[in-house]
Amino acid sequence: MIYDITPPMTESLAVWPGDTPLSREVLSDISDGAVSTSSAMHTTAHLGAHADAPSHILPDGPPIDQRALDLYLGPCQVARVPVSPGDLVTPEIWTAPIAAERLLVVTDTYDHQGPFSQDFAALAPEFADRIHREGVRLVGVDTPSVDLFAAEDLPTHRRLMAHDMAILEGLVLRDVPDGIYELIALPLKLVGFDASPVRAILRAL
Repeated sequence: MIYDITPPMTESLAVWPGDTPLSREVLSDISDGAVSTSSAMHTTAHLGAHADAPSHILPDGPPIDQRALDLYLGPCQVARVPVSPGDLVTPEIWTAPIAAERLLVVTDTYDHQGPFSQDFAALAPEFADRIHREGVRLVGVDTPSVDLFAAEDLPTHRRLMAHDMAILEGLVLRDVPDGIYELIALPLKLVGFDASPVRAILRAL
């Protein structure tokens, strides 16, 4: 059983305000008599399901091509948390025991098919500290960011990066039951980039 947890990357996929949405430029087209169809893609590196690099936040942080690939591949726990849009996931409301080095938090507070919404749940910096102490190396969310939209200084990003933890954002987890899976969400080898889109899947163990 494979769960595809990547939103469809179309030109209607909402991106963070100010980021570059996806667009396709057709350079040649077999329907017009060309030998082959060839396209150029223009978009933000933070499109849809994506991995943030430390260089997204830290001036001296490594870019995405320097991240260890084993962060994005291996046993993974999916767990829901009872939150509403605008809430923070805190250690106090998280009741599930940590059972894997990779943790995907399901908040069900963001619609990937609709326009961009600023009203989604996020992770508290203290929650980042807790899961780090319990051995988590990667955390992923089903929202555009691990921080609330209004969090200008991005404190949870900073706390996770201080712990050298990997971040996945923009995942589609609504139809995935809680449990343990194999995560495969490899970033592209984009040299010097602060993020990369991923084709994220979960495989039932």
